[in-house]
Amino acid sequence: MTTPTFYRLRAPHPDGTASTAVSVRVDRERPDPYPVYLAVGGGRRRMHLTPDEAWALWRCLSEAVASLGEPPEHIRTRVAPARR
Repeated sequence: MTTPTFYRLRAPHPDGTASTAVSVRVDRERPDPYPVYLAVGGGRRRMHLTPDEAWALWRCLSEAVASLGEPPEHIRTRVAPARR
């Protein structure tokens, strides 16, 4: 039995006083077809994804944010997987 793996990063708020948590959980042993769980902030911005949906989301997001310019410094880091 494997445990879920978490990937987390914080995005700074434009005013510089706060940040938003962004996390993804991968649970290969879920009994449904949605092993990827995406959460942005503490509100309602959460969703379960199939692997194909996650890949499509990644592709669309990567193209969309690339059109905004150079990546910000806060993402120039390695996002290490965590068990909790």
